[in-house]
Amino acid sequence: MSRWLVAESMLARVKALPFEVRQYMLITGNYWAFTVTDGALRMLVVMHFHQLGYSPLEIAMLFLFYEAFGVLTNLVGGWLGARLGLNRTMNVGLGLQIAALAMLMVPASMLTVVWVMAAQAISGIAKDLNKMSAKSAVKVLVPKESVNANSSLYRWVAMLTGSKNALKGLGFFVGGVLLTLIGFQAAVFVMAVMLGGVLSLSLWRLKADLGRQKVKPKFSEIFSKSRAINVLSAARFCLFSARDVWFVVALPVFLYDQHGWTHWTVGGLLAIWVIGYGGVQTQAPKLTRLIRGDARALTAGWAASLAVLAILLAMLPLAQVGWLVVGLLTFGVLFAINSSWHSYLIVHYARADGVSMDVGFYYMANAMGRLVGTLLSGWLYMAYGLSACLWVSAALVAASALMALALPRTTT
Repeated sequence: MSRWLVAESMLARVKALPFEVRQYMLITGNYWAFTVTDGALRMLVVMHFHQLGYSPLEIAMLFLFYEAFGVLTNLVGGWLGARLGLNRTMNVGLGLQIAALAMLMVPASMLTVVWVMAAQAISGIAKDLNKMSAKSAVKVLVPKESVNANSSLYRWVAMLTGSKNALKGLGFFVGGVLLTLIGFQAAVFVMAVMLGGVLSLSLWRLKADLGRQKVKPKFSEIFSKSRAINVLSAARFCLFSARDVWFVVALPVFLYDQHGWTHWTVGGLLAIWVIGYGGVQTQAPKLTRLIRGDARALTAGWAASLAVLAILLAMLPLAQVGWLVVGLLTFGVLFAINSSWHSYLIVHYARADGVSMDVGFYYMANAMGRLVGTLLSGWLYMAYGLSACLWVSAALVAASALMALALPRTTT
């Protein structure tokens, strides 16, 4: 009886919250659930197919359509969100992820490269529809009358982004553990069932026409005409290429092959990295106190500090795996601050009416960066080793810092 009273009390408190906060909680819950499956699936595919004898480049190619279709989805998804409503694009993303997981439940003999690439393509579309919808919805839901509207926006974006990345890290660990305990197909089935429940709740409770533009935009308007958004998108492209060039394929295969780490220990390290990265993102507004200042100088300065660290990492002897891990964890802290600040800026720069189109264009560049980084991760590691991946990472972060100097001088 006491448990029922506690549950009823909690439900009453939730109902008493402002409508915008309840919608934000629902969107965040959708995003969280999706992200756990996304991270777990990434780890399952990398480790399962490496175990089957696939080369690092072949594993990277499995994610080719995942990233490539993410580029297209962000570009078109923002337009769809503005025309149809963010609730619909978010729910379509959840449904497509369930379909992608279902494709991977087939017998092992049917898991050919082409089949897995097709499933990953659907998963890439699903992931970026979900992310674009969640990030755009924050702009719509933040109270406009707030005295510190920009500060509130930064905190809401940081909380959403940081919590998502922490749970993606948890997904890496979950993927490694599930692969060890119940195998590939069973793990995929469990995740599909969980997402089915989330989709049912979202269809029932998420507000219709959230973020729907009053005047339906033309398809030709998907490309941003804002200089600030174009420059920030280019900087984001380099930033995420710099991370994925060593993170996606090179590091897990290096630890597994060269240092004898097990699946779950590799997954555990990546989980710690992404969970820590997400945790830093949630605290970025407090850590940086950058809500007032010149956006150009702040963006370039944080990227430059990350570039210096990346150069130091590239100079480390790879036999000292302990120092390498510490260095990469430190990289995660600075990367989280850069990423969170970028995520705030794009929502800040975006138009209030049609926000999903500006956010979609920006995350198109983000997805293109992941695509390039993923392909480079497999090719560079196979041809030249992890050290080359780290040097290329340093060069890409430096390029991001230089691009940020082209941002307009604005006080945020």
